[in-house]
Amino acid sequence: MDELARLKWQCRRGTKELDFLLNRYLETGYLVADQQERAWFVALLAMEDDRLAGILLGELDVAGEMANLVANIRAFADVL
Repeated sequence: MDELARLKWQCRRGTKELDFLLNRYLETGYLVADQQERAWFVALLAMEDDRLAGILLGELDVAGEMANLVANIRAFADVL
């Protein structure tokens, strides 16, 4: 399985909101991201669903590079 197919599978979380945010970023932002941002995205996908939802939906805060990635994910979702 190639990298994008594996990541697409990991983006399937079973909730409409998470699936939309993660897949939208994967299809747009991930393709133009640098290696560091890609690594942060993979780390984000390794999180438990409840923590991931809290972070992406703004209920939990993150700092540093992860905060930049979360902002990018939200920005790509807003471009519809």
